Amino acid sequence: MNHLYILLTILFTVYGQIIIKWQVQIAGAFPQDNIEKLQYIIRLLLNPWVISSFTCAFLAALSWMAAMTKFPLSYAYPFMSLAFVLVMFLSAVFFKEPVTIPKSIGLGLIILGIIIGSSKR
Repeated sequence: MNHLYILLTILFTVYGQIIIKWQVQIAGAFPQDNIEKLQYIIRLLLNPWVISSFTCAFLAALSWMAAMTKFPLSYAYPFMSLAFVLVMFLSAVFFKEPVTIPKSIGLGLIILGIIIGSSKR
């Protein structure tokens, strides 16, 4: 059950990243003009989806605090690398971003590192 705190931290973090990417894509390119930049940022900050991503960032922080009461940091923190794996997978699914061989090898190494780093020996 204690690992649920780590899992929630990862899931809330990944949700926030995917939502921000989605909403920024919809909003379009970052403007050049300073007034337009400010308007662009304000529109994003008032966007309910972006607000939900910030809420999830806060919930991720709360989950992480709970995890820190249950595990040593050196054990729990490597699991945060799973966020990279999930974001890579979801960005390929939702945004059609390429998954190259070097990226796949890197993700494999991350997963291997988590397995080795989380062993109790």
